[in-house]
Amino acid sequence: MRSPLPNHLLTPPKRLNTPDLSLDPSTTSSENVSSSLSSESSLAPPSSSSSPPSPALAPPTPIHLLPYPSPVTPSILPPPTSRKTSFSGRVPAGIARRRLRIVVTGGAGFVGSHLVDKLISRGDEVIVIDNFFTGRKENLVHLFGNPGFELIRHDVVEPILLEVDQIYHLACPASPVHYKYNPTNVMGTLNMLGLAKRVGARFLLTSTSEVYGDPLEHPQKETYWGNVNPIGERSCYDEGKRTAETLAMDYHRGAGVEVRIARIFNTYGPRMCLDDGRVVGNFVAQAIRKQPLTVYGDGKQTRSFQYVSDLVDGLVALMEGEHVGPFNLGNPGEFTMLELAEVVKETIDSSATIEFRPNTADDPHKRKPDISKAKELLNWEPKISLRDGLPLMVNDFRNRILNEDEGKGLK
Repeated sequence: MRSPLPNHLLTPPKRLNTPDLSLDPSTTSSENVSSSLSSESSLAPPSSSSSPPSPALAPPTPIHLLPYPSPVTPSILPPPTSRKTSFSGRVPAGIARRRLRIVVTGGAGFVGSHLVDKLISRGDEVIVIDNFFTGRKENLVHLFGNPGFELIRHDVVEPILLEVDQIYHLACPASPVHYKYNPTNVMGTLNMLGLAKRVGARFLLTSTSEVYGDPLEHPQKETYWGNVNPIGERSCYDEGKRTAETLAMDYHRGAGVEVRIARIFNTYGPRMCLDDGRVVGNFVAQAIRKQPLTVYGDGKQTRSFQYVSDLVDGLVALMEGEHVGPFNLGNPGEFTMLELAEVVKETIDSSATIEFRPNTADDPHKRKPDISKAKELLNWEPKISLRDGLPLMVNDFRNRILNEDEGKGLK
């Protein structure tokens, strides 16, 4: 049997150096957002299992969304064992559903903000943790003032203490333009697993199809171990997510943390970043701007594309289910880059041209999920096709590009 991790990795420190998490003063007045987080000055060594629980700490103060006071200020943390109930982040059969307190890291991002919308709509209390590296407050502004919503500006590479039932860990830049500059995959995952262990929360890791690298198996099943270049230009993301999966499974086996692992394939929809290198967003933005669609290589590489609401449904089904995973969450419909470009032209501008450029290093030739496991165990499969989903994001992109151009004096 694999030995558990050492105590100093499994038990997060009880006193934290919490950074100043206040929002940019220049933006708070327009958003009716005020913030402050109290900090603790020293790190205490982990306590042994035989010692009595240490005194609880005053947790960080969340951002209060005016004009309502915060309805669910984090309370004093009890000893780790006292929060473990029969619920364990889920609802047992035959028991009426209770309101859950849920953390979404990266909740101001593209996928995270849509997940927050779903959780709020079903009546849960949601705390978003985001450092706004790629997240946007505009993605959440419609929730400001909602008494079930809280926003904390915080980087999860630093520990944080909160009392919650579930943790959706989405915090990580998901495009080549950004992810190489951010260490969230490892340190952020370690800190969130430590929080889940302490408070008895269920933890969901959003991993990626990039763990398969340039796959030799097609389509990819969850049992495939991948073909990843560990020192390539993309490896910081690929290997970072593989490491995050390893950490999650070690906390599950060694500390009894309830974990769920999702391997997410290419996702598109409203609120995507306009210029972060992901192909659907690139093509849509270029077509709207009357620019050539940039195709790298010969355009015969294949990908599958799922609409964001399908992914959110899959994440919730995984969190509420009884299976650790990993699970592939993606749309098995497969398109070459040239086929995708043609669909974008049909949807936005049939006169758009295509410009070919040299391919990037370690770019996978094929990517397509086998989702039979998710169908069987989660009763999940995507509902929205690429041709149906693309028009749903075009208006969002048009409005944002128009506002961007007006800001630059181009309109």
